[in-house]
Amino acid sequence: MADDFHKVPPSFDLAGNASKGFNPALIVLLLVGGLLLVFLVGNYALYIYAQKTLPPRKKKPISKKKMKKERLKHGVSAPGE
Repeated sequence: MADDFHKVPPSFDLAGNASKGFNPALIVLLLVGGLLLVFLVGNYALYIYAQKTLPPRKKKPISKKKMKKERLKHGVSAPGE
């Protein structure tokens, strides 16, 4: 019984067994963190690739009615009036 007092707990044993394995929470954390990192890096790579390869978006055509209103705002008369 007196011998139990001088035993070193396994968590503080410097020469402890290395075959015990990793903490399961650490494995899950590394796995989730790694997957998140791969996802973010993959999305960034796809974004850069799309910026280089895709043509720029075409603007929507402006209706004649809207164009007439804009010209009247600027003081230019619409053609045919």
